[in-house]
Amino acid sequence: MNAALTHQRADRPSGQAPLFRQVTRQEFPEAVREFLDRPRHLPVPVPTEGRPDLTASVDLAGRLYGGLRRPHPLDTGIVLGAAHLPEGLAELARPFGRTWVDEEELADFAAFRARHGGSLLIVGCYDRLTLDPVRALLMATYRGARHGLTLLSGRDGASVCWNVAKQYAQPAPGVDALGLFTDTDRPPRLPGVRVFDDRDFENTDIQAEILGTRWLRVGFQGHGKDDSVNLGEFTICGLNPSAPAVPGLLGPRCAYGLPCYKPEDKLVPLNRVEAVELVLSACNSGPLADLALYDPKYQLLLNALDGPARTVVSAVSVHDSDRPENVAWMRGALAGADSVDTLNASLAGSHPYPAFMRFGLPEAPEDTPAPPAPADHRPDPLLLTVGSRLTAYLASDLLPHHHALRPRLTKLARKVDLWTARPTHAADQSPEQITASLTADLQSLDHAITEQISADPETELMNYPAHFGDRSTLDPRVQEVTCHCGRPAQEFTRRGLLPYVLDTTCAVCMRCGDVTFRIPDAPALLAHAADTVGQGEVLEVRATVTAARTGPVRLGLFVPTYLREDTTVEPAVIRRRLTGGRGEDVAFRVRFAPGTAPQAYYFTVFAVQDLAVSTARRHFGVVPRTV
Repeated sequence: MNAALTHQRADRPSGQAPLFRQVTRQEFPEAVREFLDRPRHLPVPVPTEGRPDLTASVDLAGRLYGGLRRPHPLDTGIVLGAAHLPEGLAELARPFGRTWVDEEELADFAAFRARHGGSLLIVGCYDRLTLDPVRALLMATYRGARHGLTLLSGRDGASVCWNVAKQYAQPAPGVDALGLFTDTDRPPRLPGVRVFDDRDFENTDIQAEILGTRWLRVGFQGHGKDDSVNLGEFTICGLNPSAPAVPGLLGPRCAYGLPCYKPEDKLVPLNRVEAVELVLSACNSGPLADLALYDPKYQLLLNALDGPARTVVSAVSVHDSDRPENVAWMRGALAGADSVDTLNASLAGSHPYPAFMRFGLPEAPEDTPAPPAPADHRPDPLLLTVGSRLTAYLASDLLPHHHALRPRLTKLARKVDLWTARPTHAADQSPEQITASLTADLQSLDHAITEQISADPETELMNYPAHFGDRSTLDPRVQEVTCHCGRPAQEFTRRGLLPYVLDTTCAVCMRCGDVTFRIPDAPALLAHAADTVGQGEVLEVRATVTAARTGPVRLGLFVPTYLREDTTVEPAVIRRRLTGGRGEDVAFRVRFAPGTAPQAYYFTVFAVQDLAVSTARRHFGVVPRTV
């Protein structure tokens, strides 16, 4: 079959049959056999019966693609849940893999990888893309074979068939636009890439720019959840109105009849974007099925897969993409490089895990540049030398000069400098007196820090993980831990590059994101609570805190600013004397107003000891109260 299917010209003569043939599910198996027998003369069949959204996407694809291509096969292919997929789908996907193996082989994963190295293709419905086995496959192929892991998926069997069918298409002539829309960066505007950032969102109709262009590749970077990406007042939306909701699953505000949290006339439906490749560079833009916060009806990833895009690049969890990744991706797009390999390589110096996954077949190796080497964030030693010298003149700018804590912290720093600069105990203070004085100062400052965070969690002090992390390099030693949701997580440390930069330790779970942050020798935290709470009810929270040393620890809990008016936290702060190295539980209660909007939220527990702040974040959902 591979030998028979050759590239067709994209500039089809007027009146030529379309590239895709819409069929019923019953007609699909025979249509697949006919297509595979005559791939140069027949359109690719797609079962769209009962799916008006796929019918619309097929129409959009007719504007985006101009011919058929011979897909480049990957080394090994596996179909997940073959018995539940439409008959004929496995046959249509068969040219995409040189060797196909049974799903059961994944049970002994080590043996499977020993037998089947190289690139790997997984085909299956979204509900089969779960932490087990995809996490193991993702980790095993990361930094391994070229193109690593590739997936073809969708919300149901028809969507999977559509995504398999799109792999046979090639862009039409003139479909060559490259674009980047970002709400978190102001990257350089490279020739050949249309860049839109926050400076453009106020005076440009971003919705029209996105939907009015046929993109070869377009990337969306911004804050959001797995159902949306924010671009100023504009929002990339994951809602597919044609998809049924699943009873009992959490949804965003619109799932409960409430208006969107952003202007609805500025929503961009992702399945209407005409792009050969879509890059969703937002945290959790493509979570695995058992990691997602929201019902599949609202999933960004699934909405993208329902659209005309042949390739969708999404983030399985959290990541720190910013200027380096934006520039690397734009340069890679101009050169025809693979987006997933480019983005993951750029993040390799900060993350020990792959952040992005590929839905859609990569180009043949001979058609793409070699993937970049993993980024190494360790700078030239000369830069470190200069940084050390600058330290003599400058302090960290984590806290602005007018910050309320600066005078007291400066006063204590002078005392500490005095105590370490000369043997004070031989003069006017003994070691015991120094310790007592230091302890008193710490207690007073810990109290002030706790009160400040409770009053305003967005104080600059709470930005320490990002501030120090940006000035750090990744320690290659990674520890497997258990998240408070019970799933596996990775705990890693970023080492400060300059004397005033503290090391930071982070635990990341693919379901919950960056769960905990702390600095060395600071209290360790985990937060436990129910997954949902009803409107007007109370969420019981149990925080497990392990003090770095024996002594007082202050704890508090806060919710996002937009939720604070609807909640009461009891107690506001807690002071406990704890034994160092021993985990102990502390209880909080979060009371919700009856009018609290149902949707996904989070709370953060924090602990303060010896000027160090540790945090643990936990997701939960508010649901309509049952009568």
